[in-house]
Amino acid sequence: MFEPIVTLTDWALALECALFAALLAHRQTAGAALRRWWVVFFASASAAPLLGGTVHGFFPQGSSGHGWLWPPTLLAVGATALCGWAIGARLCFRRPVAHWIVAAAAVQFVVYAALVLCVTQSFGIAVAVYVPAALFLWSCLIAIDRRQPARPLRQAAWGVLITLAAGGGQQLRIGLHPTWFDHNAVYHVVQGVALFLVFRGARWLVDASAALEVAHADAS
Repeated sequence: MFEPIVTLTDWALALECALFAALLAHRQTAGAALRRWWVVFFASASAAPLLGGTVHGFFPQGSSGHGWLWPPTLLAVGATALCGWAIGARLCFRRPVAHWIVAAAAVQFVVYAALVLCVTQSFGIAVAVYVPAALFLWSCLIAIDRRQPARPLRQAAWGVLITLAAGGGQQLRIGLHPTWFDHNAVYHVVQGVALFLVFRGARWLVDASAALEVAHADAS
């Protein structure tokens, strides 16, 4: 294994997100559409570190395995970003506007996928796609919390901000030790904490989605 700590922290993050996706998938609530987007959010957030950890551990850059596994890793990040746009749109906008936002995000994902498959496979392009989606989701969580204050919403909003901070630290290569716990390992651990906070908000939103839709309709 080339980078054991990075690989193991990646896989731990993948397992955590897979658990969150499974818990939400089996939750019996009225908000089925919102629940599906959250399930895909965490499923894609699980696929990215699963594939990425495998690349870091067994397929160094330039190997055939890297060429096969790294593009799907980046595409999984793009799928998470798409879900962020879709969830935020469903939370804060009436259905016609939400549909347009999701459609625009889907087009962006198609363009992003084409760039990943044909132009560049730098992780920076994944960060560039994720950041606007995360900020949009964060702003929608804050808006919902102002309308219907709830601790899980604030936790989720903090979680989204922490994911952004973690990504910034990863890009700046901030680590604890260059070999034993580098910037990638730190990024994975911080992401694990952040996504737990996001999950708490997601669970609350799925359970409260019917009431939120009524409140949103009244506010409109």
